[in-house]
Amino acid sequence: MRLKIGTVTLDNNVILAPMAGVTDLPFRLLCREQGCGMVVTEMVSAKAILYKNKNTRELLTVRPEERPAAVQLFGSDPDIMAEIAAQIEDGPYDVIDVNMGCPVPKIVNNGEGSALMRDPKRAEAVLSAMVRAVKKPVTVKFRKGFNDESVNAVEFAKMAESCGVAAVAVHGRTREQYYSGKADWDIIRRVKEAVKIPVIGNGDVFTPEDAGRLLEETGCDGIMVARGAKGNPWIFHRINHYLETGEVLPGPSVQEIREMILRHSRMLADYKGERVAMREMRSHMAWYTSGLAHSASIRREINSVETMEGLIDLLDRRF
Repeated sequence: MRLKIGTVTLDNNVILAPMAGVTDLPFRLLCREQGCGMVVTEMVSAKAILYKNKNTRELLTVRPEERPAAVQLFGSDPDIMAEIAAQIEDGPYDVIDVNMGCPVPKIVNNGEGSALMRDPKRAEAVLSAMVRAVKKPVTVKFRKGFNDESVNAVEFAKMAESCGVAAVAVHGRTREQYYSGKADWDIIRRVKEAVKIPVIGNGDVFTPEDAGRLLEETGCDGIMVARGAKGNPWIFHRINHYLETGEVLPGPSVQEIREMILRHSRMLADYKGERVAMREMRSHMAWYTSGLAHSASIRREINSVETMEGLIDLLDRRF
């Protein structure tokens, strides 16, 4: 099913969620190749862009072959958020997304991310200013609420719609839950019933069947896959196939996993240099090999690999 966000039409309605330290350019390209309908960058601080922090350049890099792509900004100052949205609008982004769901203490204590769910007036000022400042669609991602005592996703979504936001993504957990417990899909259903703009459901989509159930139980327009995509770019192809045909394709073979690890490593090395790539592949390797025989010892071994040559040697011995 194709999904329209403002003026942008996606190939399908399955989206890669933004994840800090995970959804960098190489990983996004792999997911897009597997049929992901839209990718989202790692979240970028609007203040960091304003003060020309050198790390933001890498975070803001998007290649033509991964589009449609959304850039995700975070911040709580309406003027800065609007100014930066306008500044980057001509960049290679189809959608400008706002993070109002990040649960990390450093972000929350700064009044950003999911802290904005406790301050709807400020959130409204941020979104209104950004929608006024740019022509590209502005979207917002938020949670069920800050905690169980303040579940306000429905009101928050209505507020976002009234600001002119083109779509909302709702994670069915509170900030205090982080990623623990079970995602509450019922809140996604309630948001969908309350607004006319597209609603993208997020939380606990790990299999094609999960994606089908999320659509069925909530009526949401799009599916956002986060942790389910870690070490598993194939999930997008498998979800799309299932939604189209009702058939569950088998997961990747051991050989396919080996090939994907190799390709991912080479892309990372080309993009960030071999040393950094090998360090970052340690996490990815843990995700790729999860559930495989001897995965614990593979994880131990990868921690001492420093070169591409060493990685290929490890793969040859283990796969």
